[in-house]
Formats: sequence, C-alpha cells, structure tokens
Amino acid sequence: MASSTLRLSSSSCSRQINAVIHVPKLPEVIPYFSIPKIPTTKPVEELNLRDGFKRIVPVEKISTAPIHDKSPNSDATAATTQLYAILEAVADRVEMHANIGEQRENWNTLLLNSVNMITLTAATMAGAAAIGGAGMPLLALKLSSTLLYSAATGMLLVMNKIQPSQLAEEQRNATRLFKQIQTQIQTMLALGSPSKEDVKSVMEKVLAVDKAYPLPLLGAMLDKFPAKFEPSVWWPSNQQIQKKNKSSEGKQRGQKNNGWSEEMEVEMREIIEVVKRKDIEDYERLGNLVLKINKILAISGPLLTGIAAVGSAFVGNGSWAAVVAVAAGALGSAVNAFEHGGQVGMVFEMYRNCAGFFQLLQESIESTLEERNLEKRKNGELFEINVALKLGRSLSQLRELARKSASSRMDGTTINEFASKLF
Repeated sequence: MASSTLRLSSSSCSRQINAVIHVPKLPEVIPYFSIPKIPTTKPVEELNLRDGFKRIVPVEKISTAPIHDKSPNSDATAATTQLYAILEAVADRVEMHANIGEQRENWNTLLLNSVNMITLTAATMAGAAAIGGAGMPLLALKLSSTLLYSAATGMLLVMNKIQPSQLAEEQRNATRLFKQIQTQIQTMLALGSPSKEDVKSVMEKVLAVDKAYPLPLLGAMLDKFPAKFEPSVWWPSNQQIQKKNKSSEGKQRGQKNNGWSEEMEVEMREIIEVVKRKDIEDYERLGNLVLKINKILAISGPLLTGIAAVGSAFVGNGSWAAVVAVAAGALGSAVNAFEHGGQVGMVFEMYRNCAGFFQLLQESIESTLEERNLEKRKNGELFEINVALKLGRSLSQLRELARKSASSRMDGTTINEFASKLF
C-alpha cells in the first residue's frame, strides 16, 4: 500500500515535471532585422529637357552644404543648377522659333500664290469685259474685276508691310543662334565648375537674341524699311568689358603670355582692318542697294494693282480703260512675283546678318586685345584657330592675309581680297 502510494506520488510528480518541460515556447515576436545604413549622399537628379537633351546632375554636392555656405564649391553647384534651368528655356526657344519660322515661310508661299491668282483673274475679267460685254454681263465683269483688284491691293499692302520672307529668315537666324547658346551651355556643363559670371553671360546672350529677333508682329516687329542699312546685333554690349579692360591696363608685366605674342596681336589687328575695309563695307553697300530695290517694289506692286482697279471700273467707256486695267494688273503680278517669289526681304535680312557677323568678329577681337591682363584672355592659339575657322581659312592663310594687309598699308594700296572665304 505504501509502495503503491509512493509510485502514484512519483507518477504524479513526474507528470508535473513533464508538463512543465513540454510547455510550448512562445514565438519570437520581434525578428532580427538587418537595418541598412542611411546613405549620407543624396541620389542624383535627372533633368529631362523638352528637346530630348538629358543630363545627370550630382545633387549630393548641391544639397549637402548649408544655404549660408559661401564656398567656391557651393557657388559652382548653384551655377550648374541655374545653367540647367537656362538650358531648358533655350531649348524651348529653339523649338518655338523653328515652328514660327516654318509658319511664316508658309505665309509667304500662300500669300504670293493667292495674290497672283487674284490679280490674274481680275485682269482676265477686265479683258473679257472689254471684248464683248454689254449690259448686265459687262457690269458683272467690271464689278468682279474691280473687287478682285481692290482685294489684291489690300493684301499686297499688308504683305509688303510685314515681308513674310524676311520674317522667316529672322526666325531661322534666331533658331541658329539659340542652338549656338545651347551648345555653349552644354560645353560649360561638360567642362564643369561654372561660375556666376558664366550664368550672367549666358543670360545676357539669351536676352540679346530675344531683342534682336522678336516673335510678335504687333508692336515689337522689326522695321522692314529702315532709313539706313544697319547690321543685326544679337550680342550684349561690351561697354562693361571695355571699362574692365581699361582698369586692368598695365598689369601684364611679369606674367605668362597665355599663348599670345606681339606678332599675334599685330596679326589680329591687321585682320580687323581687312574685315572693316572689305567685308563690312561690301555688305553695307549691298544691303543699302537691296533696301532701295525692296522699297521700290513694295510701293510699285500695290500702286499698279490700285491703278488696275480704277481702270477696270471704267471698262466699256473707252479702249484705254481696258488697256490700263489689263496691263497694270499684269505688271503688278510680275512685280509681286519678283519681290516675294525672289524673297528680296530675305536677301536683305541675310545681308544684315552677315554684316552683324563681321561686326561681332571685329568687336570680339578688339575687346580681346584691349584686355591687358594676358591671363584673363582666351588662349591665344585657340583664339587664332577660332578666328581662322570663322573666316573659312587655315592658320597659314590667315597669317598670309595679315602680311598682305600690312604690306598694302605700307605701300598705300588697297588689298583686293576679302577676309572671309565663307560668304
């Protein structure tokens, strides 16, 4: 009995022990996570420009510095961000001027064809009325011819005022210049470390092109018939540069030549003389000639169609009325075809642009030579290459031209060669 009790008690204890041993463990509530380290540098930011141009801007260098940091690195990164913003605006201007240039080229074609068809139809009606018209048919032909001539006169007045071919050429020039600025900005960003002066310079160039080639027609359109031929000016004024150069005059002693020499400076001055005496003068002469021709054509076209409208109103009252109506209408159509079909306004704008190109080259060389601090100039060898390429010459041809100019000035003769071989 006692042993039985002991076994039972032992069995009971063992059950308790087993119960304690076999109690299931609670699952772990919080697993072990490997927390990644937070990067100290921020991700790159991509600016996708409207024309498909894509650049990656390392923003980790832009935002890590505090706002009040005035270090050169923070200035460079801020200038980089501003240049990207300007680049996006320039890309938009390129597309905008290209689209508007194409639209105004269509204006020239459509208006030219419409005015010529109206004029020739009116002349045909005036001739038909003079041949055998009588009564109501004669009145109908006379009235139709007069109305068509009047409509052609009004359209010609508007067309000659705005010169669609010249408008299209302006927009083509603006597109080309904005593409140049776009390429210059991309070069600055590729080289790295732009400055605030670079941003300011680019802004001035953009605003100068905006002023030189405005988009609207009303209020801001360029005068198509100025009193005197003047070159296009699409670059900012260099008066501030000249003042800066004068203030630094005499500081070039004891510093590196930066690729410059006295011979090269003499060469550049001779190139300027050739550009002024030959290229700029020639384009000014041609520009004034085309301006006079365009003025005569712009007056003659509407005048002839107006005379034809008056003559067509008197068809049937005498033979001379029909002759005047038909002949003046035919002459007006020919004048209009020569002016707008030959795109005389476009030729005038092309001469303005070419003269502006040579004037810009002249100012660029003069402002560079006026900078007495050689280290602040563009490298002399690189500058010489740029001038040679702009004039369509090799370096040896450029130096030969300078020697010819110097010898002709010493002999008191005029050089018979233009500086540019491109145009």
